[in-house]
Amino acid sequence: MGIATVNPSTGEIVKTFEPITDQALDNKLNKAAKAFRQYQQIPIAQRAHWLQQAADRLEAHKEQYGRLMTVEMGKPIKSAIAEVEKCAWVCRFYADHAEAFLQPTPIATDATESYVIYQPLGAILAVMPWNFPFWQVFRFAAPALMVGNVGLLKHASNVPQSALAIEQLLLDAGFPEGVFQTLLIGADRVAPLMADSRVAAATLTGSEPAGMSLAIAAGQNLKKVVLELGGSDPFIVMPTADLDAAVAAAVTSRMVNNGQTCIAAKRFIVHEAIADAFTHKLTEKFAALKVGDPLLPETDVGPLATPKILQDLDRQVRETVLRGAKVVIGGHPLDRPGDFYAPTILTDIPHHSPGRTEEFFGPVALLFRVMDLDGAIDLANATQFGLGASAWTNDLTEKARFIQELQAGSVFVNGMVKSDPRLPFGGIKRSGIGRELGREGLLEFANIKTIWVQ
Repeated sequence: MGIATVNPSTGEIVKTFEPITDQALDNKLNKAAKAFRQYQQIPIAQRAHWLQQAADRLEAHKEQYGRLMTVEMGKPIKSAIAEVEKCAWVCRFYADHAEAFLQPTPIATDATESYVIYQPLGAILAVMPWNFPFWQVFRFAAPALMVGNVGLLKHASNVPQSALAIEQLLLDAGFPEGVFQTLLIGADRVAPLMADSRVAAATLTGSEPAGMSLAIAAGQNLKKVVLELGGSDPFIVMPTADLDAAVAAAVTSRMVNNGQTCIAAKRFIVHEAIADAFTHKLTEKFAALKVGDPLLPETDVGPLATPKILQDLDRQVRETVLRGAKVVIGGHPLDRPGDFYAPTILTDIPHHSPGRTEEFFGPVALLFRVMDLDGAIDLANATQFGLGASAWTNDLTEKARFIQELQAGSVFVNGMVKSDPRLPFGGIKRSGIGRELGREGLLEFANIKTIWVQ
């Protein structure tokens, strides 16, 4: 179908778009190059003012932008509005702190003076996913624009209206023409962009194959790339944990965005001593979830974003069950219009099944029992992914070992994994390279320039 808004609650084609021509793309690249030459000279206080105005617009129109996201990819409206509010937060965070983050760093050497300065690179290509149509863009754009870079957005093809709305929002906030542009193009036109001298670097959030494709193109052209890819995050619960708090967080973490987020808790690793109680409480919570129209404020779980995502998830569940897993609740698509899947819990996950080796992108919890701390850590690390990990315990020794030994870009103790503008975010292993957010994310697309003066 190409570039189109298709309501996943109904299957209705809302609006279609033609990809831009090669000439139009070339014009946009020229505009970005010209804009960068001027924009990098603009004082950081002015950039911060525009970013604050972007935050103002996000907050003033959060219901409008939230509804747009819900129609395009199906997230519950209350979550969509919260996403817009979080975008305003990241804008204000970098508007408030970027100047301090970018201050020259003096370093004592044998020179009369030596220091490090931080300068923009140019036009940064952002290849962004559909699951958080606004947040994924703003968590890249806010720091990149504050450094003095300009942005080129290739958004997912099923959220074109969100992509265009973000470009218009930043223009309305005061950013000059060409500083942030949306490119309505297909995935096949991304790799050639990396060979273009007008593109300085790239960032991608998405699947492993998409990340590898971009990394290959970036490597062939010796350009910087930041990748935030998949995850199969462990959620470990030990006997000393506050069980009710852990269960509540488990439900929230697994069902965020209808289960379609890389940092959702996916593998629930529970100590044998409390496994029965945890499973019972989790099942009760799953059974009480309201699945339905995501535009209704009382809805907890909406549809998956596309028919293919629904088909892939159903295949994974069926294959895992066929190899010996047990269904506690759910385990099937819902018999209704749209791309809905029942909230599902699987236990007794066998080796060599999708439940052991693959990321499940939907409302499916995979439960595992372990006998001790060593078993919990070993199982948590037995994955190709390393994005986030959540561990629940009130034992000091266990806390220390989880912090030290869990192989992940983030470890949250007695809390669910989440992104926060104040903290760097990213993964290891096949979950990606580089960091977003925090000061570390700001500097990913900066020339860290050494100055030595005698």
